Amino acid sequence: MLRPLATVAFVIATFAPPLAAQDARRPSHCIAIADAAPGLRYLHKAAWSDPIPDHAVRIHYIAHASFMIQTRGGLAAITDYSGFVGQTGLIPDIVTMNHAHSTHWTASPDPAIPHILQGWGAFGQGIEHHLDLGEMLVRNVSTDIRSQYGRAEERGNSIFVFEVEGLCIGHLGHLHHEPNDRQYAALGRLDVVMVPVDGGYTMGPDTTVKVVDRLKSRIILPMHWFAGSALERFIADVSDRFAIDRRAGPDMLVSLRDLPARPTVVVLRPEWLSD
Repeated sequence: MLRPLATVAFVIATFAPPLAAQDARRPSHCIAIADAAPGLRYLHKAAWSDPIPDHAVRIHYIAHASFMIQTRGGLAAITDYSGFVGQTGLIPDIVTMNHAHSTHWTASPDPAIPHILQGWGAFGQGIEHHLDLGEMLVRNVSTDIRSQYGRAEERGNSIFVFEVEGLCIGHLGHLHHEPNDRQYAALGRLDVVMVPVDGGYTMGPDTTVKVVDRLKSRIILPMHWFAGSALERFIADVSDRFAIDRRAGPDMLVSLRDLPARPTVVVLRPEWLSD
């Protein structure tokens, strides 16, 4: 029997069994100011099923707004999970969802998934998550979304932050507005950020640029871009001050010690998971 979403949302305080010392989560600097590590050699071509080096995290762009974040200890988190990630037997440990559109959530998540985190609660009330699995901490910051007939739903979207291997990885979800100062402060410093660049279904192009400028993340991963024209417009809007790295595949490895000195837009090509 499928678990009711109202039940699975209460994973806020769930803790996994203690991990060995070498598997404990490295402290992140999300809510602290830290100098960026120098160097540009932070990207490596790797299949999603390959082992992950020490101190690194793998990010795989699955489709639309769904990414898989994998740890060296074997945890897998899927963002904006819609119920299908490809022809694979993988059962993720964590999935996050936003309900602006059906491509960002599912009413019937696989009951074998241990942690299913909704990005919304009762209408207008939002929800709070603080899921500590030892190697990875997942938390959220609620934002507003547009609802039907031009109305707004307060706290109907979540920006999820994944703290792992000392990195802070943020997924903006179906964000419809620039965060306010309180929300920026709650996010803290994001080393990597997944940003919707469709140019209208979420934020307009000018607002999107303001958000990435304010966040000052070292790696910006465009998502939710449908046609290539929206992606190319975003790249044109930021290419005067951000480095651009176009990748032929969906995967990358990231480590804190090898983050680029200059903010870099990394274009990954979405690909369903396959065994």
